Amino acid sequence: MHEGAWFTPGRTQRSMAEILEFLSMGGYAGFVWPAYAVALIVIGGLAVHSARGLRVLRREVAALEEDGPRRARRGRTRSGSGTGDAG
Repeated sequence: MHEGAWFTPGRTQRSMAEILEFLSMGGYAGFVWPAYAVALIVIGGLAVHSARGLRVLRREVAALEEDGPRRARRGRTRSGSGTGDAG
């Protein structure tokens, strides 16, 4: 191999040691990794719950749109006053 090659046995061992050091989290890996797992599970659950809720609401909106426009209530005009007077 030529000088400056990216793959050398010493470099591979050093990089593997760095990865293992990172994964050990300075001795707190038993606390850090489960905390990450719980956070990911909660966020994933919220995403699934939100997606299901959105799907239900879209179905409801589609069903309402199929029914057509609703009739105005009795005693009300389009301007919002119940009497129809201009003042």
